Amino acid sequence: MSGEPGQIYLVTGGCGFLGQHLLRVLLDKEDKVSEIRLFDKHINPSLQDHSTERVKVVVTQGDITDYPSVLAAAQGANLIIHTASLVDVWHRVPEKAIHAVNVQGTVNVINVCVELGIQYLVYTSSMEVVGPNVKGDPFIRGNEDTVYNVCHEMPYPKSKAEAEKLVLEANGKQVSGGASLYTCALRPTGIYGEQHQLMRDFYQMGVRTGGWLIRGVPPNTEHGRVYAGNVAWMHLLAARSLQERPHRLGGEAYFCYDDSPYKSYEDFNMQFLSQFNFREVQMPVWVLWMVACLNDLLHWLLKPMWNYTPLLNRYTLAVACTSFTISSDKAQRHFQYRPLYDWEEARARTQSWVNTFALSSKKDA
Repeated sequence: MSGEPGQIYLVTGGCGFLGQHLLRVLLDKEDKVSEIRLFDKHINPSLQDHSTERVKVVVTQGDITDYPSVLAAAQGANLIIHTASLVDVWHRVPEKAIHAVNVQGTVNVINVCVELGIQYLVYTSSMEVVGPNVKGDPFIRGNEDTVYNVCHEMPYPKSKAEAEKLVLEANGKQVSGGASLYTCALRPTGIYGEQHQLMRDFYQMGVRTGGWLIRGVPPNTEHGRVYAGNVAWMHLLAARSLQERPHRLGGEAYFCYDDSPYKSYEDFNMQFLSQFNFREVQMPVWVLWMVACLNDLLHWLLKPMWNYTPLLNRYTLAVACTSFTISSDKAQRHFQYRPLYDWEEARARTQSWVNTFALSSKKDA
């Protein structure tokens, strides 16, 4: 029965960036779980050391695109939190691979729920199932009902939108034993926090250019960023509430945001990187568009010989220049979501991790 002690949670992508934050929050805040299974292609065996007297942490290596390995990992589980995903907006990963992980992997998870009689599935979607779109249409303090011109060009947002649709349409499906499957999807904005690879990439780019960082995004651009610990917290609350009030959450999608300040991606990242004294070069946005177009052209021309995948391309620039801020009011109404970590704590935790970048660079030198 839902809500009873001794539950087993399976977290796909459990060794990744969000998965590790989710593990920490589940261990600290969820007293109904006796076992947390972390299923991932690239495992971190040391995460098993986080087991406590009350909760056993099990790390399982497997491929989300391989149905038998997902089935084996899910045996006996009460609930699945499906975070496994290939995130790519730089053409680093073939479209076929993105579709296989993000869409077919999600089909596998749904089918496993049906075959094993697992009734509850929480899916980690993304704000990118909605936008920002490449047309530059702003989305200001929007919610799940805000009308917006959704326009997907990159394989990643396209695949996440398809997977989210599959998850939400699976709500109410009959599972083995005759019960119903209940599903919901969470759409985080741009996630930041400890172990965020993109933050590390921006730092390393500044190091490679000798301390120079190019800026050019319009100063009035605003984006919503959300701390990984709060995304994990929303997953925990959704998982708990989906079991307690399945008819309220079942089939619903929720934006995920906290009280981190609305700023452009550039300004937000520089809050943490400013201590490294990078020198910023302001560049007209039309110049950046020319560079982005050139990068896309070079990517296409060099593709047979070399996978040229810089951070700046037409898609990433369009996203960076388009204001996109959301509200998490629906999650607050439906399952009392409020951030677990306020902005000051989220900033301090992230900054402590960012402060280690320089030490890591010295070791690598």
